[in-house]
Amino acid sequence: MFEYISGKFAEKTPTYVVVDVMGLGYIVQISLNTYSDINSKDSGSLLTQYNVSVDVRSGESKHHIYGFSTALERSLFRSLITISGVSAGIAHMILSAFKPSELQSILVNGDVKTLTTVKGVGPKLAQKVVGELREKIAKSEFADDIIESGGNSSRQEALSALTALGFDRGKSSKVINEIIKSSDPSSVEELIKQALKQL
Repeated sequence: MFEYISGKFAEKTPTYVVVDVMGLGYIVQISLNTYSDINSKDSGSLLTQYNVSVDVRSGESKHHIYGFSTALERSLFRSLITISGVSAGIAHMILSAFKPSELQSILVNGDVKTLTTVKGVGPKLAQKVVGELREKIAKSEFADDIIESGGNSSRQEALSALTALGFDRGKSSKVINEIIKSSDPSSVEELIKQALKQL
């Protein structure tokens, strides 16, 4: 419904910003990551997602606009709210707990335990989130943004090389992540060699 919103940031808090658009103030819910990105700015644009939630007991509907400083963060939010049991509020909480690239890494690596550190996310829901989004994230257009500590540039080079050789991107990404996690190869060549043995 709304693609983006541009205007003056009349009020900024870690959870929402009031965007003044030609004299009309819109309350836009934001994550801590987006807050960090816009904190030093007086105005700007945010990508948006319009969300309506209905209280089953009272029938009352709540309308919210969620704002994002990057396309990656919005993409992750949209993916999260497609999962049964993940409300917009919980998705918002998850994106405040982790940077988008960190969340990608958590999902691709199947790190259920770390996901359960978010308030409102129990082991069953965390397992469901990982189960439903793991492959989707590995194959997404933002897969190259996944950051692995200590091996990001090597990881990207190795993944590009394996993809060029005709290997499945999602499977290659998973294998590379596991190699970096377990053995921390000394070079891109070594990483590719190890990955080829497992693909």
